[in-house]
Amino acid sequence: MRLKVEFTTEPFDLDEAPAHAVVAREVVEAAELDAVDVGPFGNTAEGGADAVLTAVDALLRRTLEAGATRVTLQLNVIGEGGA
Repeated sequence: MRLKVEFTTEPFDLDEAPAHAVVAREVVEAAELDAVDVGPFGNTAEGGADAVLTAVDALLRRTLEAGATRVTLQLNVIGEGGA
């Protein structure tokens, strides 16, 4: 199964990327995902179910540790195949 996760971390800071946003980017870029798009107001990542779910777990744990007060995410099944 293939999954796509869309997420944001808060609080926002338009002047400088907060630590939790930097951590979120590091987590998804280091994960074994097929596609990652990091932007100022939203982020997406795609891959096999195991890779996405592992990345989401790390994302939640590490961004909260880095000061996020809210993490909003949406997870969608986008196809079959992949682990």
